[in-house]
Amino acid sequence: MKILLFPIALLTGSLAIAQQAPAPAANDTVKGNAKEIEAVTLVARKPTVESKIDRTVFNVANSAILAGNTTWDVLRMTPLVSIDNNDEVKAEGQMVTVYINDRKSVFTGKELKEYLKTIPADNLMKIEVITSPSSRYETSGSVINIVLKKRDDEGIKGSISLNNRQSTKNSQYTNFNLNYHKKRFTQTFIGGYNSGNYVQKTQTWDNRYATNKLTQFNLENVMRNESPSISSTSEFELNDKNNIGFVAEYSQSRNLSLSESNGMIFNNGEPGDSFLQTQNTWGFNRNLGTNAFYKYYDKEKNRILDINLGTNYSSNDNDNLIDKQIHNQTGSSNQQLGVISSNQMRNYYLKVDYTQPLGKSGGTMEVGGKTEINNHVIPNSLYGFSMNNSNSEFYNLARNDTFHYEDNLSSLYVNYSKTFFKKLETRIGVRYEYIDYKVRQDVAGTERKDSYGTFLPNLLLKYNFSEKFDLSLTYNRSIWRPWYSEFNPFLVPEINGTYSRGNLYLNPNPNDRLYLKLGILKKYFISARYMHTNQDYWTTYVTENGRTVSLPGNFDGKVEKYYLFANTNQNFLKNKLNVNAGFGWYYINNKDFNQKNDLRGKDYISYWGASANVSYTNLFNKNINLSAWVELANQNNGNSYANNTNVFHNISVTKIFPKTQMELSMQLMNIFKRPYGDNTTYSPDGTFREYSKWDWYGVSLTFVKRFGNQKVKENTKTDVEKNGGGGK
Repeated sequence: MKILLFPIALLTGSLAIAQQAPAPAANDTVKGNAKEIEAVTLVARKPTVESKIDRTVFNVANSAILAGNTTWDVLRMTPLVSIDNNDEVKAEGQMVTVYINDRKSVFTGKELKEYLKTIPADNLMKIEVITSPSSRYETSGSVINIVLKKRDDEGIKGSISLNNRQSTKNSQYTNFNLNYHKKRFTQTFIGGYNSGNYVQKTQTWDNRYATNKLTQFNLENVMRNESPSISSTSEFELNDKNNIGFVAEYSQSRNLSLSESNGMIFNNGEPGDSFLQTQNTWGFNRNLGTNAFYKYYDKEKNRILDINLGTNYSSNDNDNLIDKQIHNQTGSSNQQLGVISSNQMRNYYLKVDYTQPLGKSGGTMEVGGKTEINNHVIPNSLYGFSMNNSNSEFYNLARNDTFHYEDNLSSLYVNYSKTFFKKLETRIGVRYEYIDYKVRQDVAGTERKDSYGTFLPNLLLKYNFSEKFDLSLTYNRSIWRPWYSEFNPFLVPEINGTYSRGNLYLNPNPNDRLYLKLGILKKYFISARYMHTNQDYWTTYVTENGRTVSLPGNFDGKVEKYYLFANTNQNFLKNKLNVNAGFGWYYINNKDFNQKNDLRGKDYISYWGASANVSYTNLFNKNINLSAWVELANQNNGNSYANNTNVFHNISVTKIFPKTQMELSMQLMNIFKRPYGDNTTYSPDGTFREYSKWDWYGVSLTFVKRFGNQKVKENTKTDVEKNGGGGK
């Protein structure tokens, strides 16, 4: 794959030279009109939710919902976005890739959650939900771009916030941000500390078809987490067109989990062995990301060159000790097993993006590429007195081994966009990705090498019937690749009585999507989505040596998904009252998928989803802000089906003290109905049902103190980027 590095280097040099090309002189009349428009823009207030050609923009700057929240909290409230009980973020039911200030985040799942919880919501400018990303994005689904505020005033300014949350246990959050701006130099620091205590209660029913065996578990898990973090952004404007900068992000978390469970095995309906199990887990995680960038930005000529060079490092050290006591008709026995793992992930990348108009045709071309190298290592070792007991269920587990994952992923893309007849906006693009990877185990000796290239086309059409009506259509093909840890075949026992491992022979999931959206009066939006795939991989359960093992498995078979969604955003009472509401209907055809994999699941799934944000600013002219959020959510994924519909809700009130630049807010979280998860997963071997009560309720108090001039400006983007689905 080194051969692909040459085109990227060549592209960088040639495009840098292209910056010197002359452009037509600007029209003075146009400049004068632009100044008048800019003057109006300074006093206008953006709608809370904007629907654009390829994205929905949630403008949260100065919104009442920011008070007392973290970025993670506001992400949960964002239209079209849902987060499941495993902390996976989705947009309109599809998996997403998260970007922060147009740069891809290395964090996913729970790591992403912990990182975003350290960023106070007060730093947010907007959240872009890009449901039709262009070929510029390295993603298989939708994109969420979290845009932070950019300070534009001289001197030092910032804020500090203190938060206390009471649910089953008590948790505290502390965040600060500090900004210094002097002439052409800007320095920003963001730091946070989270000390959280959480409780989760779970019941499971593991039913194996062949033996008619049912294992039932009841468990309680008490978790404690301490997570400090800090990030630094340094940016220097060489001149009006050239910027350089450096971003460094570091976070760590120390966690302790104490779990107790009891269960019973039923054979053909008759009670058998019962058992008690305790599990203590100690963990220490570290994440470090760096990014050095150069950006050439010419407003008048609409030319942008963006070069990024960066690294990401993550480590995860865990010590998991299980004590199990088994009771049967002949007596009782004790078993013990410890698992030590130390994951290390290293990522290095170079990325180049260039945008410029093409002559006088009115078209715009985007080209770019990226190459990255990943090197991940996961050592695992077992200990405990049961390792030498031939009667123990832990006896024949692999004792010590090290898993390695290495890859080189390179990509090139091109997009062309143009408007015809002043009414038809078009964008066509293609992305080519090539991956060469290797996975192996040191002791077991298993190994897999593979490489393949993929073309991913993209098409967008939007027709403006008038200023009040528009219709857009997008098509894109994407591919979802397995995460490195999903390949790891090391078998590990879980607290719920099952075992888990990865799958060395996982295949990627390609899919095709069509998206149709109708805009009415710039306030009402109706959208329809169709997604099709012939293969996928999901978590499944199999029986191995009498154990129930969860693992990601390959599934052949056609899956078709249909979504209908309606959304509106309204302002009332001189823009003081804002209401955003969305309602969706989801239909999934899993018939072929179920038959080919003998899942015995539901062939057709139909369910509703809805969300609403309501905020009122400056109640009684007393600097009191009110906000409320509610979401109706289901969790249906592949071979896993929801048995319940959750209603999440959040109510907050904030009092602002302008003279002292202080705020005091109170939140009530899920106080009327506590959310819970209830899902059943179908596999050829049987079903696995899990019912969980989450610690997502209670009351929260937040105090914020600001200092310095709080004037901000939005991160600047050209019309080319906005209309063409920019981002990095």
